[in-house]
Amino acid sequence: MKATELRNKTVEELSNELIELRRAQFSLRMQLATQQLNKVDQVGKVRRDIARVRTVLAEKNKQAQA
Repeated sequence: MKATELRNKTVEELSNELIELRRAQFSLRMQLATQQLNKVDQVGKVRRDIARVRTVLAEKNKQAQA
């Protein structure tokens, strides 16, 4: 997921994306805890995607206030 793709989405779409990513993160954490996760790098990738979405949401909120 690229930041340029995220910037083209609306605030509502970004909020939905954030919810889905948080669900995926929870699922990955549970799989990691029960030792069922094969691709451990997925946890980091989801964390970075969450950070990207939150950054773009903050940018959009800042633009809306200006």
